[in-house]
Amino acid sequence: MKWIIDLAYVGVAVVFIFGLKAMSSPVTARKGIVWAGWAMIVATLVTLFWPGMQNFAWMILAIVIGGSLAWVSGKRVAMTDMPQMVAIYNGMGGGAAAAIAALEFARGEVHGTMVTILAVLGALIGSVAFSGSCIAFAKLQGIMKKAFRLPAQNQVNMALAAVTAILGLAIITADHPGMLSIGLFFILALALGAIITSPIGGADMPVVISLLNAFTGLAVGFEGYVLGNPALVVAGIVVGASGTLLTQLMAKAMNRPIKNVIFAPISGEAVEGEAIEGTMREIGALDAAATMRYASKVIIVPGYGMAVAGAQHKVWEMTQLLEEAGVEVVFAIHPVAGRMPGHMNVLLAEAGVPYDKIFDLEEINADFAQADVALIIGANDVVNPVARTDKSSPIYGMPILNADMAQNVIVVKRGKGSGYSGIENALFYKDNCRMFYGSAQQAIGEVIQHVKSMEG
Repeated sequence: MKWIIDLAYVGVAVVFIFGLKAMSSPVTARKGIVWAGWAMIVATLVTLFWPGMQNFAWMILAIVIGGSLAWVSGKRVAMTDMPQMVAIYNGMGGGAAAAIAALEFARGEVHGTMVTILAVLGALIGSVAFSGSCIAFAKLQGIMKKAFRLPAQNQVNMALAAVTAILGLAIITADHPGMLSIGLFFILALALGAIITSPIGGADMPVVISLLNAFTGLAVGFEGYVLGNPALVVAGIVVGASGTLLTQLMAKAMNRPIKNVIFAPISGEAVEGEAIEGTMREIGALDAAATMRYASKVIIVPGYGMAVAGAQHKVWEMTQLLEEAGVEVVFAIHPVAGRMPGHMNVLLAEAGVPYDKIFDLEEINADFAQADVALIIGANDVVNPVARTDKSSPIYGMPILNADMAQNVIVVKRGKGSGYSGIENALFYKDNCRMFYGSAQQAIGEVIQHVKSMEG
């Protein structure tokens, strides 16, 4: 029986890898998710036949309860709430890995130096991923509205990490670690994750979510080794490796080293930079519609404002009307637009926008100079030209979409506030930019009506 289980685990590992590969493209992403899902079901079922397995009733009850909650929440969650759902689900994985380690330590069933080291590492990383993901969820959900930063934050982080590491080392070297040291170790590890994540604002949140995802994968892989379960080891390594690569790509997209995200985060509170000259000028729905209806090329830059308004379907309807009138319309996506990697791509795909109309920063940036109109819908920091010019700005050096280089820029925005990073956007004050205030759903709806009236 054992060899059958091992063979099934090998097959599951292969399917996981092919599923992950399929997820790298929007065209095949759904297929990859389905493959990985079936592989996980197979891995779970064959694990029930593991030699010496007990407590089947409790395991099945846990699977039924957890699966039911996940199914219901997955069906009900709005697309705008997807980032926080990803954050909390990711945290559950890290928490589960930490709980496995805690149980094994409490039962005294961790033996061998290498196994103990990996158990402690898995417990530490899993605890940090769990509490950090809970903080990320609270921020994205609006429960935690302000960044919380301690005096001498970085020194506190390092001191707390050092004490936690010392306790972990004590557990590794002790023949029979006491419950007090084990409990204190987990408390400090959970506190470390919360304290590190608390000062980080929304501008850095895509990188943080990806980093915590990598932590969860590593923790699961370590605990898989502790339990002697190859499926957990493979799944953890795949998630950890992919999460690490994605974190590096996201950090590169922001031109911010990962250490800066953790030790010098953009808190989201209002910041002062160089004085911005000029005034913001408004535009109405009729003028916005005419500007785009009689343009040759329009580049649409979606942002979180579009997600909040649920305007992606209206945006696609407007796009179709403009294309029927002979206007070329494409979409430009910044790697960190929204609240998690790929957030805007998912929204546009849900609305039915073809994949060949969606371009990333490197592909589209050179086209803005030839565009008649750049339509910004709820995006802010990813089109802020101070990233090129103001060395005192927290986002200086971050690659941005060159929307300001279009002949005309129309910004759909709910109000005059700064972006999620707390930085004033110099684009809004440029001579070629006009502000169209209001909810994206309502604003684009008005544009659609005017475009229709211009037909013929």
